[in-house]
Amino acid sequence: MITPVLLCGGSGTRLWPLSRKSYPKQFTNLIGNETLFQAAARRVAAPGFAAPVVVTGPDFRFIVTEQLQAVGIDPGTILIEPSARNTAPAILAAALHVAASDPGALLLVLPSDQVVPDAAAFRAAVAAGEDAARAGAIVTFGIAPTRPETGYGWMEVPPDTVEGQGAPVDLLRFVEKPDADRAAEMLATGRFLWNAGIFLASVATMVAAFEAHAPDLLAPVREAVAGARADLGFLRLAEAPWGACPEISIDFAVMEHATNRKAVPFAAGWSDLGDWASVHRESRPDAAGVVTHGPVTAIGCRDSLLRSESEGLELVGIGLSGVLAVAMPDAVLVADAARAQEVKEAVAALKRKGARQAETLPRDFRPWGWFETLVQGERFQVKRIVVHPGHALSLQSHVHRAEHWIVVSGTARVTVDGAERLVSENQSVYIPLGARHRMENPGKVDMVLIEVQTGSYLGEDDIIRYEDRYARGQGAKG
Repeated sequence: MITPVLLCGGSGTRLWPLSRKSYPKQFTNLIGNETLFQAAARRVAAPGFAAPVVVTGPDFRFIVTEQLQAVGIDPGTILIEPSARNTAPAILAAALHVAASDPGALLLVLPSDQVVPDAAAFRAAVAAGEDAARAGAIVTFGIAPTRPETGYGWMEVPPDTVEGQGAPVDLLRFVEKPDADRAAEMLATGRFLWNAGIFLASVATMVAAFEAHAPDLLAPVREAVAGARADLGFLRLAEAPWGACPEISIDFAVMEHATNRKAVPFAAGWSDLGDWASVHRESRPDAAGVVTHGPVTAIGCRDSLLRSESEGLELVGIGLSGVLAVAMPDAVLVADAARAQEVKEAVAALKRKGARQAETLPRDFRPWGWFETLVQGERFQVKRIVVHPGHALSLQSHVHRAEHWIVVSGTARVTVDGAERLVSENQSVYIPLGARHRMENPGKVDMVLIEVQTGSYLGEDDIIRYEDRYARGQGAKG
């Protein structure tokens, strides 16, 4: 059996404003009817694969379980990173965790934010690398390049092997993201593959590679795994030793130094959806090269992506050529398609000026559902709150605000200072400042209510939790 390790802690800033730190691209429906994370999990939900080990951050733990349940997949373990430390510590933690119960296991490490249209071909490529991995190699999967891409790392293999999909070949060296001229040169030689960041190795081989090439990671990661504690259905790595880990990628920590490395060429289609230009390419443009999504009207446009992520926001493009336009309720991106990689720089500029749009979506996802702010002014805020069936908010109080709740769909079970009542559609309830309160959804459909907050401070961190079925602490999300 092969144990998949799904890495889903990235922020995907080049796909801003849809992908943000609060809800990154792997959890969004960028292409098709399922998220990139769901597609990755389904890709390895097949005979010969064990239940996946998922490595993610604390804010995404409930999103992971909800999205896996939606596609009928039960995870093996969900490891919670107390903080993002890049791929090397995450992979080592997964290897040590699996080694404790199955020291002979093979690990397949894969990012959860990539597009691989042919899942069967991908599994065949994994099978082609299995013998080499069992023999002690670290097998990576290189994508046969189709253009002089500057947004990917490349790797060199022997001549006449790039098109020979199936058999592992020697991996000669890695090349960091090149400039356009260097990328064109590498493409022309036929000796280079794109680095997909996917690895197959036994747990013993992977741990030995860290011992040889990144020994400074071993002690803190081992301590973090040994000190991990169960948290509902998750395994939370110990915070103090994890924070002592260097922040480094598996490529820099191990793969650039290893001598037991192999590559399986893969030419059946792949994209990391690293920017909006790649989304445009993978979205099947029409005859004019135009891709539209959502409420969009395109008139006389060519080679452009027009995308509206809000039902109430109509995006209209007239005579555009080579333009990326993505509209969200709180932010709009308009860019030259040739400069898609620079979106990351725009996010950094927004962070420097303190714009909340840099990292936070207007819709805030919680383990019980989600909420979004509809309007906000001085001393008041109006939200839409959606609570999934059988879920409940924490028992809480606020120091600075009172709340009015109006149920618009479903039924809420509301507790205010110990008094419980059912509030049905078109009914309302008032929550005085300082009152201990909770709302639950006892029904079988989503419960939707409008919340009107009034007070001197309306921040999400004005929450004192007394009971919480999701074992969160204090603060905005706990």
